[in-house]
Amino acid sequence: MNARAQSAASPRHNPAAIAERILPGERRRGRGAATNASGRFEIQSREDFDDGWTLDEAPEPLATEVTLERPKSIITRNDSPDISFDRSINPYRGCEHGCFYCFARPTHAYMGLSAGLDFESRLFAKEGAAALLERELAAARYTAAPIAFGTNTDPYQPIERQYKITRSLLETLQRVRHPLSIVTKSNLILRDLDLLEPMARDGLVKVFVSVTTLDRALARQMEPRAPTPQKRLEAIEALNDAGVPAGVMAAPVIPAINDEELETILTRAYSAGAREASYVVLRLPGELRDMFREWLQVHYPDRLKRAVSLMQSMREGKDYEAQWGRRMAGSGPYAWMIGRRFEMAARRLGYRETSRALRTDLFHKPTLETSDAAAQLSLF
Repeated sequence: MNARAQSAASPRHNPAAIAERILPGERRRGRGAATNASGRFEIQSREDFDDGWTLDEAPEPLATEVTLERPKSIITRNDSPDISFDRSINPYRGCEHGCFYCFARPTHAYMGLSAGLDFESRLFAKEGAAALLERELAAARYTAAPIAFGTNTDPYQPIERQYKITRSLLETLQRVRHPLSIVTKSNLILRDLDLLEPMARDGLVKVFVSVTTLDRALARQMEPRAPTPQKRLEAIEALNDAGVPAGVMAAPVIPAINDEELETILTRAYSAGAREASYVVLRLPGELRDMFREWLQVHYPDRLKRAVSLMQSMREGKDYEAQWGRRMAGSGPYAWMIGRRFEMAARRLGYRETSRALRTDLFHKPTLETSDAAAQLSLF
């Protein structure tokens, strides 16, 4: 039996089984995931379902819980040949935006939590992140290269308004003139223009704003707590007007859901000032293979079969392919078509064909002996 047949034959992917495990609407109101199954590393498996009993009163909306954690390091390294950076920072674990398709969802299993509703409601904020960053930048062997923000979870998700961890990291990077790139869905980034503008003048920062759809109703279904598409386009315009280069990331391209919008997104973003663009096709690692089907069952049951078939056509009949160079763009005729459409639209509109390089020669190491952050760190 080939991979496609095996996937189709899975009892979990039977439409009736999918419908059975979806939580009632009032239990997931305002959230992106349709279920909250146990993490894959748990000894005992837990999966909520509707047993037919109804409550006299509607349950309270699922509240967001934030746990402070003290990591031992803050810069994450990678050697993946198909991404443009070798280091990144994620100020938070989990993301309240609730994007159902987020490829970072499976990482919540490492915390003993679900990739479903837990990922968007049980969050972790990395306390003392700026002090850790300063210590790592001061290391004798450290050499400067752009640090990427927003590679797993959004650095400007709603809880950033309260915790301001992203801002504290930017303050450190600006002080030592270190380059960085940022990917976000949020116009909250405009709060930090006072830091980003001087960094941009020195060629130390660029931003990509993720625009998945221009349809407000679809955006609410896919990304229930992220700013509207119009707010994101306005953020692109405001950043570029302030001299901060801001491009657009059309990601993910989801078969039979938002794929027809690719050219329109690029056109609107170009009008807002974007001059760099990228795209990524839908990725379904780990638990996302189930979550994709569950989301379709809730919102577009008539498109479930077609969307899954097109998605698998990009992954050699499988739900996911992790191979470098193919995981972002996929393979096969459908993936090829998406790639050519992107290239043709980007060329016609006038997007840059090569990415803008950031400067690394301005970086100067922080002096920990005179750093307030280092003094606090030494207490632990």
